[in-house]
Amino acid sequence: MVWTHDGATTPMNEDDRSFFIEFGQRVAALRKQRAFTQAQMAQRLGVSQQTITALEHGRRRIPLSLLPELAQSLDVSIEELIVGDDAKTRGKRGPASKIERQMEEIRRLPRAKQRFVIEMLDAVIAKASNG
Repeated sequence: MVWTHDGATTPMNEDDRSFFIEFGQRVAALRKQRAFTQAQMAQRLGVSQQTITALEHGRRRIPLSLLPELAQSLDVSIEELIVGDDAKTRGKRGPASKIERQMEEIRRLPRAKQRFVIEMLDAVIAKASNG
Protein backbone atom coordinates (compact mmCIF):
# COMPACT_ATOMS: atom_id res chain seq x y z
CA MET A 1 0.00 0.00 0.00
CA VAL A 2 1.10 3.54 -0.63
CA TRP A 3 -0.22 6.83 0.68
CA THR A 4 -1.34 9.30 -1.94
CA HIS A 5 -1.51 13.08 -1.66
CA ASP A 6 -5.13 12.97 -0.47
CA GLY A 7 -4.40 10.44 2.30
CA ALA A 8 -6.17 7.53 0.60
CA THR A 9 -4.37 4.27 0.05
CA THR A 10 -3.89 2.63 -3.31
CA PRO A 11 -2.69 -0.95 -3.70
CA MET A 12 0.80 -1.32 -5.09
CA ASN A 13 1.96 -4.48 -6.83
CA GLU A 14 5.52 -5.81 -6.53
CA ASP A 15 6.69 -4.20 -9.81
CA ASP A 16 5.33 -0.83 -8.68
CA ARG A 17 6.98 -1.20 -5.29
CA SER A 18 10.36 -2.02 -6.89
CA PHE A 19 10.08 0.93 -9.28
CA PHE A 20 9.22 3.43 -6.55
CA ILE A 21 11.99 2.17 -4.27
CA GLU A 22 14.55 2.58 -7.09
CA PHE A 23 13.03 5.95 -8.05
CA GLY A 24 13.28 7.13 -4.45
CA GLN A 25 16.90 6.01 -4.22
CA ARG A 26 17.67 7.98 -7.40
CA VAL A 27 15.95 11.07 -6.01
CA ALA A 28 17.85 10.78 -2.71
CA ALA A 29 21.21 10.29 -4.47
CA LEU A 30 20.63 13.25 -6.81
CA ARG A 31 19.46 15.44 -3.92
CA LYS A 32 22.58 14.58 -1.91
CA GLN A 33 24.86 15.17 -4.92
CA ARG A 34 23.44 18.68 -5.10
CA ALA A 35 23.93 19.14 -1.35
CA PHE A 36 20.21 19.73 -0.68
CA THR A 37 18.62 18.67 2.56
CA GLN A 38 15.22 17.03 2.49
CA ALA A 39 13.81 20.22 4.01
CA GLN A 40 15.33 22.35 1.23
CA MET A 41 14.00 19.99 -1.45
CA ALA A 42 10.56 20.04 0.16
CA GLN A 43 10.56 23.84 0.20
CA ARG A 44 11.60 24.00 -3.47
CA LEU A 45 8.74 21.68 -4.42
CA GLY A 46 6.14 23.12 -2.06
CA VAL A 47 5.62 19.85 -0.19
CA SER A 48 6.40 18.66 3.33
CA GLN A 49 9.70 17.11 4.37
CA GLN A 50 7.72 13.98 5.27
CA THR A 51 6.61 13.77 1.63
CA ILE A 52 10.24 13.86 0.46
CA THR A 53 11.16 11.19 3.02
CA ALA A 54 8.28 8.97 1.84
CA LEU A 55 9.24 9.49 -1.83
CA GLU A 56 12.88 8.64 -1.17
CA HIS A 57 11.91 5.46 0.66
CA GLY A 58 9.49 4.37 -2.07
CA ARG A 59 6.48 4.65 0.21
CA ARG A 60 4.75 7.35 -1.81
CA ARG A 61 4.00 7.73 -5.50
CA ILE A 62 5.01 11.05 -6.96
CA PRO A 63 2.24 13.04 -8.62
CA LEU A 64 2.93 13.36 -12.35
CA SER A 65 2.47 17.11 -12.10
CA LEU A 66 5.46 17.28 -9.74
CA LEU A 67 7.91 15.42 -12.05
CA PRO A 68 8.97 18.43 -14.17
CA GLU A 69 9.66 20.57 -11.12
CA LEU A 70 11.52 17.73 -9.36
CA ALA A 71 13.66 17.08 -12.44
CA GLN A 72 14.42 20.78 -12.82
CA SER A 73 15.32 21.11 -9.14
CA LEU A 74 17.73 18.18 -9.45
CA ASP A 75 19.05 19.43 -12.81
CA VAL A 76 18.25 16.23 -14.71
CA SER A 77 15.81 15.31 -17.44
CA ILE A 78 12.52 13.68 -16.52
CA GLU A 79 13.67 10.59 -18.42
CA GLU A 80 16.89 10.41 -16.39
CA LEU A 81 14.90 10.86 -13.19
CA ILE A 82 12.58 7.98 -14.10
CA VAL A 83 14.99 5.63 -15.91
CA GLY A 84 18.27 6.54 -14.22
CA ASP A 85 21.73 6.61 -15.80
CA ASP A 86 20.53 4.47 -18.71
CA ALA A 87 18.76 7.55 -20.06
CA LYS A 88 22.08 9.36 -20.50
CA THR A 89 23.69 6.60 -22.50
CA ARG A 90 20.72 5.44 -24.56
CA GLY A 91 21.37 6.01 -28.24
CA LYS A 92 25.03 6.92 -27.77
CA ARG A 93 27.87 5.02 -29.33
CA GLY A 94 31.39 4.68 -28.00
CA PRO A 95 32.94 6.31 -24.95
CA ALA A 96 31.86 9.73 -23.75
CA SER A 97 33.86 12.65 -25.07
CA LYS A 98 36.09 14.61 -22.74
CA ILE A 99 33.63 17.51 -22.61
CA GLU A 100 30.78 15.12 -21.73
CA ARG A 101 32.83 13.66 -18.89
CA GLN A 102 33.70 17.14 -17.67
CA MET A 103 30.06 18.22 -17.81
CA GLU A 104 29.11 15.19 -15.74
CA GLU A 105 31.72 16.15 -13.14
CA ILE A 106 30.35 19.71 -13.07
CA ARG A 107 26.81 18.34 -12.54
CA ARG A 108 28.07 16.58 -9.42
CA LEU A 109 29.42 19.78 -7.88
CA PRO A 110 27.42 21.77 -5.33
CA ARG A 111 25.29 24.54 -6.88
CA ALA A 112 27.64 27.36 -5.81
CA LYS A 113 30.60 25.69 -7.49
CA GLN A 114 28.49 24.97 -10.58
CA ARG A 115 27.64 28.68 -10.82
CA PHE A 116 31.33 29.57 -10.50
CA VAL A 117 32.27 27.19 -13.36
CA ILE A 118 29.43 28.53 -15.52
CA GLU A 119 30.58 32.12 -14.91
CA MET A 120 34.12 31.14 -15.90
CA LEU A 121 32.88 29.42 -19.07
CA ASP A 122 30.68 32.41 -19.95
CA ALA A 123 33.68 34.73 -19.57
CA VAL A 124 35.91 32.54 -21.76
CA ILE A 125 33.22 32.17 -24.43
CA ALA A 126 32.51 35.94 -24.42
CA LYS A 127 36.21 36.71 -24.75
CA ALA A 128 36.63 34.20 -27.59
CA SER A 129 33.61 35.64 -29.41
CA ASN A 130 34.92 39.20 -29.14
CA GLY A 131 38.54 38.43 -29.81
